[in-house]
Amino acid sequence: MLRLRCKTREGTHLLQGLTDVSSVRELQEHIAGVTGISGPTQRVMVGYPPASLDLSDGDATLRDLPIKSGDTLIVEEDKSRPTSSKKTINDRTIFETPTIVRRVVPADNSCLFTSVYYVVEGGVYDPACAPEMRSLIAEIVSSDPTSYCEAVLGKSNGEYCAWIRREDTWGGAIEVSILSKFYQCEICVVDTQTVRIDRFGEDAGYSRRVLLIYDGIHYDPLQRQFPDSDMPPMTIFSTSDDDALVQALELADDARKKRQFTDVNRFALRCMVCQEGLTGQSAARDHAKETGHTNFGEV
Repeated sequence: MLRLRCKTREGTHLLQGLTDVSSVRELQEHIAGVTGISGPTQRVMVGYPPASLDLSDGDATLRDLPIKSGDTLIVEEDKSRPTSSKKTINDRTIFETPTIVRRVVPADNSCLFTSVYYVVEGGVYDPACAPEMRSLIAEIVSSDPTSYCEAVLGKSNGEYCAWIRREDTWGGAIEVSILSKFYQCEICVVDTQTVRIDRFGEDAGYSRRVLLIYDGIHYDPLQRQFPDSDMPPMTIFSTSDDDALVQALELADDARKKRQFTDVNRFALRCMVCQEGLTGQSAARDHAKETGHTNFGEV
């Protein structure tokens, strides 16, 4: 196992899980995961004075590079390097640019937790993560009853902790804010109805950013795909990567034009406890306060 660190302007990060037989491509993936700098734009240097590593052969192993366990790799983002891939069609060279796309997750009341886990873990899809993430949030909230009081939560601290642990409850802004602090990264939620971005952790000075898309009731993770490339989708971005935000807004605007959103003020719900019909999120919230019923289904 190689003990490697990578140093950027934002700080130093550990690179775990690499050996001398790991590929150059794996090294780039690990660097992208902790720094948000995509493989094609990475400039990696080592030694003193720092010398650039040749990462052109993605299949080469790390034993082929002049690095050893204990080294600190200096990583910079070289925006002059092309990030597009190319292919030839009818003797014409076509360049394809990496794009931000939606990765659909199940609508199972835990889509927020599945989506956040997917992006912060670098593209790991695990719907079984939801109970653990719900418990994590409950523990954080219960440990700080002053910050997480009834005025903030809309219910007592104890009631909230019991509520969020249930598999039939939905996460929202409070939970995103908590997870942003826990994972030490900015979480940007792109709303398809309003085509705006709500940025959680924006003022915290984080170097990493992840993206979600929200249609009024459902969250999906966003990722950058590299056409015709062996690079895996990228889910962790640098907070200086404004191109990702621009593409995410374009994706949301396209969804809005196709009316791929739910108007939470008008959508039809039914209380699954007493079967009463309701219209909109506010009506469901009032019904929950009056009856204690919190299990709703969309009609």
